[in-house]
Amino acid sequence: MAENFWNKRYAAPGFLFGVTPAKFLFDSSAYLKRGQTALAVADGEGRNSVYLAEKGLQVTAVDSSDVAVDKARGLAAARGAAVDFHIADLKDWDWDAAQYDVVAAIFIQFAGPGFRAQIFSGLQNALKPGGILLLHGYTPEQIKLGTGGPPYVENMYTEDMLEDAFGDLDILRLSSYRRAVDEGRGHSGMSALIDLVARKPG
Repeated sequence: MAENFWNKRYAAPGFLFGVTPAKFLFDSSAYLKRGQTALAVADGEGRNSVYLAEKGLQVTAVDSSDVAVDKARGLAAARGAAVDFHIADLKDWDWDAAQYDVVAAIFIQFAGPGFRAQIFSGLQNALKPGGILLLHGYTPEQIKLGTGGPPYVENMYTEDMLEDAFGDLDILRLSSYRRAVDEGRGHSGMSALIDLVARKPG
């Protein structure tokens, strides 16, 4: 099962992807306002949800790995950050249960095309009207670089794909680029990245 795979990956001592937020999330801080509600999707060991909470947002975080969530809870406690953590497979997550001002989906490329379409639809459902989606991942060039992410080209993102998938949102930023990444041993080295910042109309 997928959660067993991730539990094995997260079982090693320390934090697989480090304890600082993804640079993309840090660079998107202008969209984060104290008191907003936020959903951190496939949050892993908590580096991104804890950062959102430290910025004063009311954060819900979900991940399928109980090992990762245990580490995330420890990180939140150490930082004095309040995060509502959930252990759940995204295939079973109720995207319609609540709507959020911010939805952060960072390096969620474990999902192949079919599952990805389900997740992308869910991300949009989870946004309040006027809410901001922060999506960050790898482009197909990442396969050759091999510095993070799964070795499956079909799991990667392109600008055309994201434009098509999120065409009902107002796209504020969509860009692909290369940058050296130093985010734990899981993401390390020159990487082919893509960012999407989009607002739900209304």
